[in-house]
Amino acid sequence: MSTRSTSPRILYISEGWAYNPVFGSQVRCLNMLRALAEIGTVDVVMLGEPDAGLDAIFKVCRDVRFAYPLEICSRPNGLCARLKWTFDASTHYPDGRKVVDGGVHHITRILREFDCIWFFKQRCADMFPNMAWPRSVMDIDDVPSTYERAALRIGGPSERLLALRRLFVWRRRERLLGHRFSVLTVCSEEDKEYLRRIGVHTRVHVIPNGYEKPPSEPLRNPVAPPRIGFIGNFGYFPNREGVIWFLKECWPWVKREVPQARLRLIGQDSNKLPEVRDPDVDRLGALSDPAEEIKSWYAMIVPIRLGAGTRVKIAHGFSEKCPIVSTTIGARGYNAVDGRQMYLANSAKPFAQACVRTIDQPEEAAQVAERAWIEFLNKWTWDSIRPRIWAAAEDCLRLNACRQ
Repeated sequence: MSTRSTSPRILYISEGWAYNPVFGSQVRCLNMLRALAEIGTVDVVMLGEPDAGLDAIFKVCRDVRFAYPLEICSRPNGLCARLKWTFDASTHYPDGRKVVDGGVHHITRILREFDCIWFFKQRCADMFPNMAWPRSVMDIDDVPSTYERAALRIGGPSERLLALRRLFVWRRRERLLGHRFSVLTVCSEEDKEYLRRIGVHTRVHVIPNGYEKPPSEPLRNPVAPPRIGFIGNFGYFPNREGVIWFLKECWPWVKREVPQARLRLIGQDSNKLPEVRDPDVDRLGALSDPAEEIKSWYAMIVPIRLGAGTRVKIAHGFSEKCPIVSTTIGARGYNAVDGRQMYLANSAKPFAQACVRTIDQPEEAAQVAERAWIEFLNKWTWDSIRPRIWAAAEDCLRLNACRQ
């Protein structure tokens, strides 16, 4: 990070606030803010009303200023709007939500006061008109077309048709990103390569997802009967779909081999799964500190078959030295090799067999988790990721200084 004679002013625009980070995007949001606050003065604009008081916000990130919320509203999504979205890649508000006109005018009036405008997530920027933003960084986080490519592989005929339409639209919109923002950031090298392939020639930085380094090296304590666990927000469709797939397709294989095994589900709305009727499945809800629970697992499962970006739960599992069984989509962005940092499988029987393997061969599983822990310390802690955030911000500041 270069040394600056003056502290830059950064306007950070986000839809959600990470005052009590539980979901992966909240963890990313909070750590982005903390890193940016080390190189400049950060003013935060919230899209929508904050769901906590300002005291809670400042408690987790004291070095930023909460500027104000901007009201958002739904945009009519009738047939004409859907047709326009399908055929016009530059149409406004593709997610059907917008910042009210007064909020847009206010932001455009104050832009010159800031050296850098940082958008957290493409969805956030898309709540404004489809305009070019000078002195800007857009943290894409989840590339929308990646999600649609996955949906094409696992959906039924009607779902695949809809996914094909959305894929067509999002790819065309993604080609325009380089014209709208000075610098782009993504979660993985795969996403960076994808943007290069479709002709996005602006600066693209890879800022991976990570997790906090624990204060001391974790000590696992797998219990009997053996537990396999999942952690995530069950209101997020890819998490819910993945767990239901595991329960229907993989869990019966596991139970045949290890009849006493239990599945433990952690996360918001885990008690709202009507598909879960197995008495050997424990729905624990959202835990304020899941570390002790995770230490008792033989394996963490990541049966994700849909999604974009990278899964923070992988870095979380690494940070607890918990062996991980994942699909390749679930492990996307971590450059994992099957049997080295985690176990990888995409179909039901191999996935179940990998889960059983962690129970039958705990020493081998512990060695896999140990290698993942070492990689975590080198690559996936926020301490190790922070310089990448600084580099993206500095690149934006340097580019705009050259243009001036």
